Amino acid sequence: MNTKTMEGIAGAGTNMKLANTPLRVYKEARRQNDTAAMERSMGYVGDFSDKADEYKAEAREGMKEDAEAAREKLQAECEKAVQKRREEQAELEKRMEKDKNQNSDRVEISEGGRALLKEDAAQGEASTQEKISSARTEPVIYTRTGEADGIVNAQDVNISVSV
Repeated sequence: MNTKTMEGIAGAGTNMKLANTPLRVYKEARRQNDTAAMERSMGYVGDFSDKADEYKAEAREGMKEDAEAAREKLQAECEKAVQKRREEQAELEKRMEKDKNQNSDRVEISEGGRALLKEDAAQGEASTQEKISSARTEPVIYTRTGEADGIVNAQDVNISVSV
């Protein structure tokens, strides 16, 4: 909170409380029909009220300054976030360009394939060809548990497309 805002709020509150005393004097003087005391006390009430208004204006000015400072801070944070996002985007584009320029494919070998490679290195090239030829090459349907359910024959599959 800005100093002007705090000072304005405190000053306005204090002057409004101070105005209560001459107002009580005014009410007492009115009961006694003392017009001179009534005029003096209302003068004091007016002075305190004017000072309270001045402090109120100061508080408003301080609040405007606070709002402006908050707005500038928010704008700076937004600009910082935008800059960070641009840097991340540029970095991502550089990585994508680097991957694009490599002109290579990525191959991942499964655990079974790794085991086959280890066996192949131990037994030689001829046994690998036998394993590959003995492997099942027909299409297979798998169940939800991942077990092979059956072999699919091309004659059994009926595909129709309606347009």
